[in-house]
Amino acid sequence: MNVVGTPLSDWLLRLETLSPQEIDLGLERVERVRDRLALAPPDTVFHVAGTNGKGSSVAMLECLLQKSGAHVGSYTSPHIHRYNERIRIDGSEASDEQIVAAFERIEAVRDNEPLTYFEYGTLAAMVVFADTGIDTAILEVGMGGRLDAVNAIEPDAGLITNIALDHCDWLGDNVESIAAEKAGIMRRDKPIIFGSRAVPDSIDAKAADVGAQLIVAGRDYDWSCDGERWSWQGLTHQLEGLAVPSLQGRHQIGNAAAVLALVEAAGRGDLLCVEVVNACFAQLRLDGRMQEIDEDVHWLLDVAHNPAAAKALAEALHARAHAGQTVAIFAMLDDKDVTGVVAALADHVDHWIAVTADNPRAIAAGELARRVANATNAACLVAESLEAAIRHARELTTGADRILVTGSFYLVGPVLTELYSRR
Repeated sequence: MNVVGTPLSDWLLRLETLSPQEIDLGLERVERVRDRLALAPPDTVFHVAGTNGKGSSVAMLECLLQKSGAHVGSYTSPHIHRYNERIRIDGSEASDEQIVAAFERIEAVRDNEPLTYFEYGTLAAMVVFADTGIDTAILEVGMGGRLDAVNAIEPDAGLITNIALDHCDWLGDNVESIAAEKAGIMRRDKPIIFGSRAVPDSIDAKAADVGAQLIVAGRDYDWSCDGERWSWQGLTHQLEGLAVPSLQGRHQIGNAAAVLALVEAAGRGDLLCVEVVNACFAQLRLDGRMQEIDEDVHWLLDVAHNPAAAKALAEALHARAHAGQTVAIFAMLDDKDVTGVVAALADHVDHWIAVTADNPRAIAAGELARRVANATNAACLVAESLEAAIRHARELTTGADRILVTGSFYLVGPVLTELYSRR
């Protein structure tokens, strides 16, 4: 392949072929290429790991740091609509030209290292950040922590949002094993926030072993809610009368509390005032996170892809109780707990429509429908395409009903793109 002048779309297709495996945990490959790139590191690097809430936490932290005048680069995955969403500079997506230039630079030094799609993208983000002169990088850890490509970039502080069962084929089949993998982002004498009040033993053990400064929800910082206001108590700061974040779901208050703890631990107490926090958290919007769209029927789209996320979605559905039916368009990847997700949502869904997500690891619609039927003891319609799934959902609903789209980024993104195109 002649890389010069290759468009981003062709690059992304090629990246899928460089490694024999889509997921290949380990740091050796990415570290070798990182060293050859010889990039000047940002002044400050934050890692954001965990099972759920990472994207929301990155968005909150990004906004707060920008308020201080920091020049912020953010890296997240996967994307909803287009690849450029993964790399942001001061809240704006990197351009095709910036990403392609980064890919070309990596290719010039890769020396046949079989980088995965995610590893290549992680390095590309760091190249873009170096080229644009950002001073602060916020890096969302992909699957785990210890062996994730992001962990090849040295952090100054980190956040682990929570631990729940997900990616069990790769990280272990219990919370303690998964937590041990996520804890791999800890560093000696560096602050690490744990954002859930339920703390696995392996989190405490790893922090003690490494010598990290572990700051835990409910122990070292806490929060409480009173209607549409909430309060936060940190190690040295206290905030009262905070507005509930604009991101939907009461769990977002816990995400916000953890971000404030991270900001405090990083020595940015200047950002911990009610006016600044409210100005940031009241303006946030993330596609595909309990997102509501009203057309001739009400749509609710959420990327919940594990039982814990599905439970939070179920709580949101309950809070939005209505007289009509709920029809779910559903897709999942093959390393996910279909039964657990369906069980969490079953009481809130009247009709299921299974479709194959736009990803090589997607469960085929027919097999997914079989699993849904087994879990609910009810029929699940099989859609041959995304267009057919949307058509079937519309046929089953009237203006009093709602359509839920959930189970995977690789379903919610294409449905959102389709809905937006009709506006």
